[in-house]
Amino acid sequence: MEIWQGILLFLAGCAGGFMNVMAGGGSLLTVPVMLFMGVPGPVANGTNRIAILAQNATAVVTFFRSGYADFRLSLTLALAAVPGAIVGASVGATLDGVWFDRVVAVVMVAVLVLMAIDKNDDSATTAQDPPSGKRLLAGHVCLLGAGFWGGFIQLGVGFILMPILHRVLGFDLVRVNMHKVFIVMVYTVTALAVFASRVELLWLMGLCLALGNSIGGWLGAHVSIAKGSVWIKRVFNAVLVVFIIKLLFFS
Repeated sequence: MEIWQGILLFLAGCAGGFMNVMAGGGSLLTVPVMLFMGVPGPVANGTNRIAILAQNATAVVTFFRSGYADFRLSLTLALAAVPGAIVGASVGATLDGVWFDRVVAVVMVAVLVLMAIDKNDDSATTAQDPPSGKRLLAGHVCLLGAGFWGGFIQLGVGFILMPILHRVLGFDLVRVNMHKVFIVMVYTVTALAVFASRVELLWLMGLCLALGNSIGGWLGAHVSIAKGSVWIKRVFNAVLVVFIIKLLFFS
């Protein structure tokens, strides 16, 4: 790997980590950068998980130090996603090409509509007001499918997790991001293990990305806490629209 490649990966990681924590879609930057460098699809897909793991571990610590943590619930939600992530990663390790772009775009359109029609008060659910049993059951079931997508391709998984945590479980968007980064961190451990056993990961590239993603994830967590739910929703919707256009018309 040449020096310019390491710098490019670091910068892409910074932007991708910030986007992933604030909304989602950061892997739609980092994976194409590796593909541009000639890395095969499955290898890029797997190597990206190194950065995702570092990014979300950094964000979890940042949220915790700022007083945002519910590790018990985050862990049960994450464990619900793990089986799906293992199956998804097993499929994703053999995936090549970008045929899935339009599928990702369709998912994003559905999420954009779902979030746009949301009538929930973002301040309605607090740390002292946990989700009902019905919400918890539905949320854990949905996480199984989200885990499959995350293990399979990772691209856009934040756009799937956010409406599950916000609409199904009823969390405000700051706590959505708090839980999201923990969930992704946990299932990424299993997904990374699957990829490492199936393809030869590029660890040096992954570490360059990981450094950038960690910085971006740290910044994204701080901005989430400082700006609150309204600002997060604006960023989320803007990122969604940009990537829908990109995937449908510029793939």
